[in-house]
Amino acid sequence: MRRLDIGDRLLAYLVFAAAVVLVTFFAFQHELPREWHLPGSPILYLFGVVGTILLFVSLAFVITKRTGAGGSPLGWFSAHVVTATLGGVLVTIHSAGYLRYAPALLLLILLLLVILGVWARVRLSKDMAATFATREQSFSPPGSEDRERLARLIEEKESLLARLEPGADEGVFSPRLGHWLTRPGLTLAYAWLIARENKLLGVRSSVSTAQAYWRIVHIVLAFAFILGILGHVVTVTFFAGYVSGGEEIYWWHLTK
Repeated sequence: MRRLDIGDRLLAYLVFAAAVVLVTFFAFQHELPREWHLPGSPILYLFGVVGTILLFVSLAFVITKRTGAGGSPLGWFSAHVVTATLGGVLVTIHSAGYLRYAPALLLLILLLLVILGVWARVRLSKDMAATFATREQSFSPPGSEDRERLARLIEEKESLLARLEPGADEGVFSPRLGHWLTRPGLTLAYAWLIARENKLLGVRSSVSTAQAYWRIVHIVLAFAFILGILGHVVTVTFFAGYVSGGEEIYWWHLTK
């Protein structure tokens, strides 16, 4: 069976279509009824809910990738790209173009995530493929002193791994989400040993700065976005009076 994948051309079509929809909406927004100009109005509230649900599919991709459950990570990655694009369009429309308040920062973070994700998929992926094909220094034997330090590190990893995941092979083992949830202390200790090993081998220094840190930046932005979304939902639902600043509360809420 052919695997579901998002190619560069399809990705470009998705982003272009999303841009066209947003430009068209805001170009003709002045022709629409009042409720289309109020962020969180009954109809735009639904846009925000559906858009947020679609954006949170990305969490399913992360869980699938880190646990090995739920089917092919490639399929979830493709779903992540499509649903993130659709969700981004819906939450942007949900904002009604109001960029003077704190939630506008969420749109900025979302824009940065899109730009970074598209750039990594279209441009950086080619650099990474070239790096894996030509990085001969990674296969060169380290010096005698480094070999001894590396041997001690591997012994520490094997000893710790016997407690963290008995029977696992140190050479191919990587901590998964289940390890972080069930044995966070041991997992953190093992991750620290991995970081020391990578530093000793010069893993990050052997690639460009973009390749070394783009994923960390992407993850930090994603978590900031998730926390911001949760904060936004809590405040508009339970602190509607504070959000409205004493003006009309026209969106669904539980308490003022």
